[in-house]
Amino acid sequence: MRMGPLRRKFRQIDGPTWIVALVIYALWFLLVWYNAGLPWWVITPAGAYLLAWHFSLQHEAIHAFRGVPAWLRFAVVFPPLGLWFPYPLYRKSHSTHHRDVNLTIPGVDTESYYVRRADWQRMGPVKRALLTFNQTMAGRLLIGPALRLWILVVRETGRVRQGDYSHLPHWAVHAVAVALLFWFISSVCGFPWWQYCLLVAYPGLSLGLLRAFTEHRAAENSQERTAAVESNAVFGVLYLYNNLHVVHHLKPTMAWYDIPRFYRANRDELLKSNGHFVYAGYGELAKRYLFVPVFSPVHPTL
Repeated sequence: MRMGPLRRKFRQIDGPTWIVALVIYALWFLLVWYNAGLPWWVITPAGAYLLAWHFSLQHEAIHAFRGVPAWLRFAVVFPPLGLWFPYPLYRKSHSTHHRDVNLTIPGVDTESYYVRRADWQRMGPVKRALLTFNQTMAGRLLIGPALRLWILVVRETGRVRQGDYSHLPHWAVHAVAVALLFWFISSVCGFPWWQYCLLVAYPGLSLGLLRAFTEHRAAENSQERTAAVESNAVFGVLYLYNNLHVVHHLKPTMAWYDIPRFYRANRDELLKSNGHFVYAGYGELAKRYLFVPVFSPVHPTL
C-alpha cells in the first residue's frame, strides 16, 4: 500500500514515537500532580504502566527513533522517571547484550539471568533459593527489581574498586536529575518521594522486567535463543512490541510500529528459525510459570 506524502513525512520524523513520548510525560505529570486525590490502587497500576512504558521508550531510542537528531533523542528519554539506572549506562549495557553470539552467557551477556555452574556450587542455600524463585513469574515481579538493583550495586562498586571511574560522571548527573525529580514530586506536587519509590518506581520496574521474563533461553543455535510472546495490544503497546523479541533481534533498528506487521507477514519463517520458542501471551506464561521456574538458573552448556 502506497503512503501519502503527509503519512510518509509523519513516519520519517517518527511521529508515532513522538505521540508515545508526549502521552507518557503528560499522563505522568497528571498522575503526580493530582496524587493527593487518587487512591493507591489507582496510582500504583497507572504509575507502573507509565514507568514500564517509559523504559520501553528508552529502549526504542537506543535502536530506532532515528527521525530526530541524536541530542534530541537523548533529551526526550533522559528524564529518570524510573529512578534506577542512568540512561547512558543502560544504552551502553544494552548494546553489549545485542551481540547474539553472547546471548544468555553469564558474565558476558549483560542481561543474562543464568549463572555459571561453578558460581552456583559456591552459593549458599538462601541465594540459590532466591535465584530459583526469580525464575518464576511471581518471583520476577516481587523480588526481581531488588535482585536487579543488588546486582547493579555489586557491579558498579566492583568497577570502582578495580580503579575504573568511567561511570561515576554518569552517576553524578543521574543523582542530580533524581534529586530534581524528587523535589518536583515532593515539594511541588506533595507526593512524598518514598511513596513514589514504593508505589510507582518499584512496581514500574517489576512490570518492565515481566517483558524479559522469558525472552531469552540457552540454546546451541543462537537463533533459537530469542522468543516471541504474542500478547494483546495492551502489552504490545506497553513494550512497544518488543515482546515479539525475535523480530527485534533480527532487525534491531526496525521501528516499534512496524514490528507487528512484519511479524504477521513472516510468522512461520520466524518461528521455524527460533525453534518455535513462542507463547500465546502473558496469561499463558502465568498459568505455566507463576510459581514454577521457567528454567534453571544454572546455564546448561557452560
